[in-house]
Amino acid sequence: MANSQETYEALRNTMFLDPRKVDISLSDAAEQAKQHEKEGDLVKAKVWYEIAGGLAIHKGDVKKVAEYFKKCEGVAQGTKYTILKNPEEAVAKAQEYYKQFLKG
Repeated sequence: MANSQETYEALRNTMFLDPRKVDISLSDAAEQAKQHEKEGDLVKAKVWYEIAGGLAIHKGDVKKVAEYFKKCEGVAQGTKYTILKNPEEAVAKAQEYYKQFLKG
């Protein structure tokens, strides 16, 4: 990503401001996504991949962030996720936010 504004825009649509309020684990969200994709319910698969991707952002797992948002693009053809341009930078910015605002 060329600048911070683009990074913030990418995060605006992908990260959870307070992931502690998401009542499912990363692995369970990914399993839900895979199951719905297997069943052919691509709308639910997209939603669950987005949840898994958002939780991966919180965990700081760049590889999983890229994996889940690529899966989103695959099941929701035509949808593009700018976080995939530079997931390392986006995850680093998200981690700065979490360290500052999610203490305790």
